[in-house]
Amino acid sequence: MTQSLAIIGGGPAGLMAAETASAAGIQVDLFDAMPSLGRKFLLAGRGGLNLSHAEPLDAFLNRYKPSQDLIADSIKAFPPSHIRAWAESLGVKTFVGSSQRIFPEEMKAAPLLRSWLRRLREQGVRIHARHRWIGFDQSHHHLLFSTPEGPLRVTADAIILALGGASWPHLGSDGGWQILMTEQGIGVHPLRSSNCGFKVDWDRHFIERFEGTPLKAVAGSTVWQGNVLQHRGEGVICQEGLEGGLIYALAGALREGIEAQGHAILTLDLLPDWSHEKIVMKLEAPRGKLSQKNFLRRTLRLSDIKWGLLKEVFKEKLPISPEALANSLKALPIVVTDMMAIERAISSAGGIDLEAFSKDLMLKRMPGLFCCGEMLDWDAPTGGYLLTACLATGRCAGFGAARWLKTVTVSA
Repeated sequence: MTQSLAIIGGGPAGLMAAETASAAGIQVDLFDAMPSLGRKFLLAGRGGLNLSHAEPLDAFLNRYKPSQDLIADSIKAFPPSHIRAWAESLGVKTFVGSSQRIFPEEMKAAPLLRSWLRRLREQGVRIHARHRWIGFDQSHHHLLFSTPEGPLRVTADAIILALGGASWPHLGSDGGWQILMTEQGIGVHPLRSSNCGFKVDWDRHFIERFEGTPLKAVAGSTVWQGNVLQHRGEGVICQEGLEGGLIYALAGALREGIEAQGHAILTLDLLPDWSHEKIVMKLEAPRGKLSQKNFLRRTLRLSDIKWGLLKEVFKEKLPISPEALANSLKALPIVVTDMMAIERAISSAGGIDLEAFSKDLMLKRMPGLFCCGEMLDWDAPTGGYLLTACLATGRCAGFGAARWLKTVTVSA
């Protein structure tokens, strides 16, 4: 008798779980609350669909927090090289960019998603859109759904939950599963913003002048657990504070600082290509009749936004001596007061405690129930790490469910 598997969630993790389990001969029914699948996947594709990253695997795995074997083992079994081969098996060629990020050659998500859904249907996966999971019945033997046709009760021999985190909830992942898991006695760490912007109390005049201005050719750092984390990238000034890749890369450390002491310090190096000594030498040149702003623009090629940040931090007490001013240019402290709302975050941190799972991502307290993707308590920066972990844990859960179902069949 064919064993049935219900997968709830049609994002990358759920789709990969469905592909893996159906390829192993399991009858898969895939349920999603939205009218179509992969909506956040398609949104990610607007920026080129960063599938993964080509850096050495040891460095790659160090991007994940908390660092635990459960996530590492899933990724080792389906590393970036395998993701490239998988994409090409769907007819989507990939390339490694100058930043070592891996993209489809077409820089689009839609062709890959169409080919992927075609494969799932060919493998016999039955897709049920507009089916919102609302929990278990009192016996815990049935899944309950809300559908346009009314309530629905579904029985399955095994279940995989791939319900995502809580960022961009209008695309389908609203984190509502946290209550359902807690009711089952499963430990869940609250979902929090990750890869998000951070709030800064800008002066009104500063934001009127610079809102929407990109901050280029800078490096940022912050102290986390006694270590200095650094990243070079770009940001953008927004009404509430700062956003952009530079900020996202340091988001975990900034978030921990805010949670520990109510604020965190983002230190900006406004001239990362200039040594401190070179800056001092340039600043020691006679200024003549130039204003300080024009002097810095001429001698250091300092942009208006960088000058604006200096003035925003120091107000009318901007350092004058070459040594002190050079220190400020190389280490400008920006006080961040809070994370931006999780609805605007690229991803969320927190989720089900990894200790709750067996190595194949089955919940120890609930045999036959597996989870994957952003439901698990892991965090990583943008750069391909998020999608890689979703695909890898989806694959792990799919294999785990298929093995468990076959074991149950044999024992029966």
